[in-house]
Amino acid sequence: MIDEKFFSERMTKLRIQKGVSEYKMSLDMGHSGSYINSIASGKAMPSMGEFLYMCEYFGITPAEFFDEKIDAPIRIAGINQILRELDESDLDLILTTAKRLAKK
Repeated sequence: MIDEKFFSERMTKLRIQKGVSEYKMSLDMGHSGSYINSIASGKAMPSMGEFLYMCEYFGITPAEFFDEKIDAPIRIAGINQILRELDESDLDLILTTAKRLAKK
């Protein structure tokens, strides 16, 4: 069973991180302007297909959506996309820097 409160709070947090309003996200997903508000307020839940589309909209996987340990999955997905384009020496530099930052 999906925790509807967690779902609506997570969706809202991700929407804010993406920098879009409920209205814009609703329209971007092909719905009326109040669609996302109805999910955020707990009045409705998306279908499985809509949930998968929502994850695609955020640029994350369903697992990342539900992983409470990942606070900023949209940013992490963006970083991962950039990392895929780097060569090995740049990746080593990023890894060294990330390890140094993690110690702080």
